[in-house]
Amino acid sequence: MLHAEISPRKPAKLTINGVLLLDKPYGISSSKAVQIVKRVFSAAKCGHTGTLDPMATGLLPLCLGEATKFSSVLLGANKAYEATLRLGFLSTTGDAEGEITQLTTNAGNPTLSQCEQVLQRFIGKIMQVPPMYSALKHQGKPLYVYARNGKNIERPAREIVIQAIQIKSLIDNTLQLSIQCGTGTYIRTLAEDIGSALGCGGAYLTQLRRTAIDRFDLSQTQTLSALEAMDADEQVACLLPIDCLLQGFPAVVLDEQAALHILQGKIVADPSDISKLPEGNTVRLYDHQLQFLGLGEITREQQIAAKRMLANPKSHKAVG
Repeated sequence: MLHAEISPRKPAKLTINGVLLLDKPYGISSSKAVQIVKRVFSAAKCGHTGTLDPMATGLLPLCLGEATKFSSVLLGANKAYEATLRLGFLSTTGDAEGEITQLTTNAGNPTLSQCEQVLQRFIGKIMQVPPMYSALKHQGKPLYVYARNGKNIERPAREIVIQAIQIKSLIDNTLQLSIQCGTGTYIRTLAEDIGSALGCGGAYLTQLRRTAIDRFDLSQTQTLSALEAMDADEQVACLLPIDCLLQGFPAVVLDEQAALHILQGKIVADPSDISKLPEGNTVRLYDHQLQFLGLGEITREQQIAAKRMLANPKSHKAVG
């Protein structure tokens, strides 16, 4: 008699909403980190707010559930890194994962004073050419696809902002820096440019750790190993509320009827004094119980239209 083989059921995916600040380990991509966290939480949906290279470690905010609607908010945020440069060498990828070439130079190792003087040139608004090993698109393909095939695509220089660079240590040809920068900065390219400006011919990153994004820093992060050792309640307790990503927008509290109408896609009157904001400005919306509803937009008539709303608003932290 034949028996049908019964496949084991996959565990049900849970609806989990919130933001996880992950301390990404070395050697895995941001996408792999998302997959692991999604499995650990049995979450139906998870995404990141901007990638970290596999060789980089540190702060990687991940959005679960409804928080994925707002994952793009941090793309333009200021960031901070700790970077270790090996001077006098170049890498095909700009980091330790590429093919390393030692440069012939008679400059010797720079002194601390020389490094301090040269680094001042990189403070403020500077122009930077994005690296070939990047996710920037050319004719629909990421640049790293062309790079892997040995092709070089001309890239226009872009303006970036470096707020601060501090020397943490200088030992022989190893320079460790603390860097605060604006969006669009490639630390690998910055390392190469610093090495060149120091007269070493170039440099590459041996280590890179992201220490902060916007108002978030490493002190708030969880590691994958710690998360995997927790029970479900402890894991959920690690999540920040969705609106923690949106504190840069003014908050508006709606009465019960207005909250219902905005969730139905209707335009509502702005009950606050901040509606003097210009047309098109974004605001955080809460109901009378301070539950986060989503984002609204100021209209020409100084009313509020729904911009990006939660499907099922739940209780979040009080308005900040």
